[in-house]
Amino acid sequence: MKRIENATSRQVTFSKRRNGLLKKAYELSVLCDAEVAVIIFSQKGRLYEFSSTDMQKMIDRYHKYAKGGQTNNTAGEQNLQQLKGESASMTKKIELIQLSQRKLLGHGLSSCNLDELHEIDSQLERSLHSIRARKAQLMMEQIEHLKSKERLLREENAKLSHKVSAQEKEVVTYGSQSSQSSDMDVETALFIGLPERRCS
Repeated sequence: MKRIENATSRQVTFSKRRNGLLKKAYELSVLCDAEVAVIIFSQKGRLYEFSSTDMQKMIDRYHKYAKGGQTNNTAGEQNLQQLKGESASMTKKIELIQLSQRKLLGHGLSSCNLDELHEIDSQLERSLHSIRARKAQLMMEQIEHLKSKERLLREENAKLSHKVSAQEKEVVTYGSQSSQSSDMDVETALFIGLPERRCS
């Protein structure tokens, strides 16, 4: 597609296409219940327009939406730039943490000067102190738990011993009563005849 060089042919084509475009705009507004506005300027500067409602209101509405879109785009770009900056900052922090971790593990120390090595040594001392303190705390808690458990076992053992002693006393008492009852039994057999003589 290229520009029509012949002026007469160009004018005829403009008139036909213009009328067709305005007709299509009208049909779109009627068939689809849409608000449509078309503005056309000819080569000579003549204005042709169509609007399904008031043209000025349509233009004002267009400017309002166009301005809002630019504002949203600007805000979106600012948010995007902010997110990019935060991401870059976070990436840098992660790299520094990883580097510090490698040095604490003893890697990459050849590039460290005396001050950096002193700082790493201080960090290790602080970490070791915290680890030992936590270890001592856990050991004390475990000892207290074992002592509490021992206390409960002693109490349970004392209860069982007391119960066994009580049962033994009951057995001894019952046996003593049974023996006394056997000694007090009297022979009650009946004999018929003369009593036996006993030789003096």
